[in-house]
Amino acid sequence: MRLLLVDGHYYVYRSFFAIPNLSNSRGEPTNAIFGFTKTLRLMIKHLQPELGAVFWDEGMPERRVKLQPAYKETRKEMPLPMVPQLEYIQDKLTALIGFKNISLPNTEADDLMGCYAMAACKRKNMEVILATNDKDLYQLIGPCVKVYTTAKADLPSPKDAFGLLGETEATAKWEVPPNMIGDVLALTGDSVDNIPGIGGLGRKTASALIREFGGLDRLLANVEKVKSDKMRVKLIAAREQILQNRKMVELDCHLDLPLPIDDLKIQPDYPALIAEMEKCEFKSLLQEVKAEAAKLATSTQVELQL
Repeated sequence: MRLLLVDGHYYVYRSFFAIPNLSNSRGEPTNAIFGFTKTLRLMIKHLQPELGAVFWDEGMPERRVKLQPAYKETRKEMPLPMVPQLEYIQDKLTALIGFKNISLPNTEADDLMGCYAMAACKRKNMEVILATNDKDLYQLIGPCVKVYTTAKADLPSPKDAFGLLGETEATAKWEVPPNMIGDVLALTGDSVDNIPGIGGLGRKTASALIREFGGLDRLLANVEKVKSDKMRVKLIAAREQILQNRKMVELDCHLDLPLPIDDLKIQPDYPALIAEMEKCEFKSLLQEVKAEAAKLATSTQVELQL
């Protein structure tokens, strides 16, 4: 059984900026809607998941804001043309494509995705695929969990349309095992989330230090053994910041699941989805959805006859 967990805001933003200047005849922007629909349908084609959900940020988690009040303060306001598209995607489109929407007040999507991933991995014969670009979620990669990607740099070969990053691929990418990625982020920080790192310390050097000492705790406990005088001084001076960063990037995987995993069966509503594709004036997508619906209807009819 394959469970697909999708980082909703990431894919809406990516679609919005990847497909500029798309609108319908009424002048309503549709670029994010088009890209998001294409992306989710492509994931279904690539991965053939039985279960799936799209996760959304809903406010800021109190724990992280208390630790670092400036958390995510540098993020820009959502572009105005994206606002109605996001609302439409959340309120209507995601469900029509076949996915449940999941969010909780004052909770980030990555924490909820972590909760579902951990719960699913406790079951037998369950595989979890995370569709995200969130660095924190790479910490979850293991025997049961992989990350879906279409980034060219992460594909097995140039001919591949997508890739799945497991333990081997994530270790090659980060130069540490997945369970130590949080240790690396504690040293480097994360400019996207406004988490400050150690000045002049890049990911490559941070990974090398974590590898050499076998983890962040051992590094800080044996900081006098760091060969570089400059780096040793920086680590000592930034010790409290580093420990705070480690807490910031740690996922909260203890939350109760808003919906049971068994309720996440992917069930497209083809008649309603076709109607919406017509309203949005997506000609190519409309034809794809109609053909898919017709094929499904035919196969269902054959099964009933048998």
